[in-house]
Amino acid sequence: MTTRRGSVPRILFDVNVPRPASRLLTRHTVEFSDQRGWRELKNGDLLAAAERDGFDVFLTADTNLRYQQNLAGWRIAIVALSTNAWPVIRNNAAIVVEAVDTGPREHIAT
Repeated sequence: MTTRRGSVPRILFDVNVPRPASRLLTRHTVEFSDQRGWRELKNGDLLAAAERDGFDVFLTADTNLRYQQNLAGWRIAIVALSTNAWPVIRNNAAIVVEAVDTGPREHIAT
């Protein structure tokens, strides 16, 4: 993935993504939206804050995000997992890492 600053990709985890998934992303800088004080931000406000603060990828398990928001025009890549079940994510680690590395703007299956 090409980052905006040419550095290590910054990934923002939505509150619905299991924290252990951060261990899959060893070549990335991972931060958690709740630790940034963004737990109460929803959808567009959260994406705007993430983009403003220089994140490259927003990782969420909100499968309805694409129906709730117009995702056109965002610079931040949005990766939506089909589940937030840690065993399923762990068993599909390569798919998750590839999706984050390529930065799709679409729903991926895990």
